[in-house]
Amino acid sequence: MKMWISFIGMFALLLSIGLILLSRYKLKGLLSFIVAFFAYISLIIGGIIIAFVVLSGPTA
Repeated sequence: MKMWISFIGMFALLLSIGLILLSRYKLKGLLSFIVAFFAYISLIIGGIIIAFVVLSGPTA
């Protein structure tokens, strides 16, 4: 089960990278702010998930 949770965390981190790059280089105005806000929220959630998986130790 922890494997799938870690995959979700990694996906959230990759999504945040893509959205931050998109908002900085391709979008302008309010849409850029909305996409960047969602990207940073995704970055925080992904970081918390990865920290939980790493700090909870090995399974079994």
